[in-house]
Amino acid sequence: MTKILPVILSGGSGTRLWPASRSMYPKQLLPLVGEQTMLQATALRIRGLEGASDFCMIVSNESHRFSVAEQINAIQMRSQIILEPEGRNTAPAVALAALQALDEDDVLLLVMAADHVIKDLDAFQMAVRNGVSAAEAGRLVTFGIVPTKPETGYGYVRANTHGNDPVPVEEFVEKPNADMAQMYLDEGGYFWNSGMFLFRASTYLRELGQQAPDILAACKESMESKSLDGDFVRPDAEAFKRCRSDSIDYAVMEKSLNSSMAPLDAGWSDVGSWSALQDVSEVDAAGNALAGDVLIHDCEGTYIQAESRLVTAVGLKDVIVVETKDSILVADKARSQDVKILVDRLRESGRGETELHRQVFRPWGSYDSLENGENFQVKRLIVKPGAILSLQKHAHRSEHWVVVSGKARITKNDEEFDLDVNESTYISIGDVHRIANPYDEDVHIIEVQCGDYLGEDDIVRLEDNYGREGTNT
Repeated sequence: MTKILPVILSGGSGTRLWPASRSMYPKQLLPLVGEQTMLQATALRIRGLEGASDFCMIVSNESHRFSVAEQINAIQMRSQIILEPEGRNTAPAVALAALQALDEDDVLLLVMAADHVIKDLDAFQMAVRNGVSAAEAGRLVTFGIVPTKPETGYGYVRANTHGNDPVPVEEFVEKPNADMAQMYLDEGGYFWNSGMFLFRASTYLRELGQQAPDILAACKESMESKSLDGDFVRPDAEAFKRCRSDSIDYAVMEKSLNSSMAPLDAGWSDVGSWSALQDVSEVDAAGNALAGDVLIHDCEGTYIQAESRLVTAVGLKDVIVVETKDSILVADKARSQDVKILVDRLRESGRGETELHRQVFRPWGSYDSLENGENFQVKRLIVKPGAILSLQKHAHRSEHWVVVSGKARITKNDEEFDLDVNESTYISIGDVHRIANPYDEDVHIIEVQCGDYLGEDDIVRLEDNYGREGTNT
């Protein structure tokens, strides 16, 4: 039986879905469509597919590693996570996965992005099965989405299809203008470029070596000096940073004589904007998609998402409203792609809202910045059962802790003691301290920080269960 190894690319930042998506916690880690996160839905997409492993390989970046691992563990799948030292686009990312896979077996790699939506799983799995024979024969199979409208936001693949079997690619086409997109739709034979692929690990590496030998050389060098840390694979950073950035399409697929396309009609979307998310969301009779605590009157075609408070709207048409704990977006639906422009401007001005949500997730739980002012900050810490923060100290701030739910075990210099609900302790500047939760329920702590500098980098880690000793981030 043919073995298929799912390879999930999870390195994107999803800037067009700001403020829900942030660079440190991007859209693939969010449950934007349904109860599962987009990463989890992608991993589960292959369950029941003949030959597919219950083990997946994920290419991610260092800052997302614990969230990715936790989400995959939550759906009871096994994984190996390759940590890119820096983002270099899809051609090098897949090369890392192919090189790692060849350490075990020359399997078929099913390459999927972590942030796509596919509604018809049976149709998706059928398309993959249709591509297996071509991939086994040494073809690079891409999946072309049967278009439903003259879309200008996607690239296209031209192929003369006959039924559902893969056929040679005739041409890759850049994102068209509206008139060209309509012509493609009317003429037929043009498909949206999905960015999903099926090929043998050895086939991809051979083609990459022919078309982009510098990329292959850099990736090989980085993997030859890789380090292993449990389920994490760390390619050598210095070697990988010498690799140029390029996509699979530009580096390999458009140049190869072995590119084939299998048609896919499965309710696919790359959810690249708020308007695209509305297209795959449930809507009411007036075309409104609502999420969270939302109340509307006489609205049509709106997308409104509330995270932390009641959001109300009257008389809106084709408008997007997204509320988070620290930001609100209001946009014309037709201009939803321009959200990226706002994010670029926020980043240029040094605003932290582009990187982090107010609630920040850590391997031990999360913290939520409730209030801050000159020389003080108030946070709510949630520490998961069995979790433990690093043994640490601060140079500029003291901390007051009050337990409001659960029970915490505190280390403070040479002392160790438990704090129950409504009990508190004080951590002076320079005290060596940590919080642990050896109990069966979350512990919630209100932390009041006081000092002349309250940045997250005012931390010296002395010990850490998550491999962060000596770091201050």
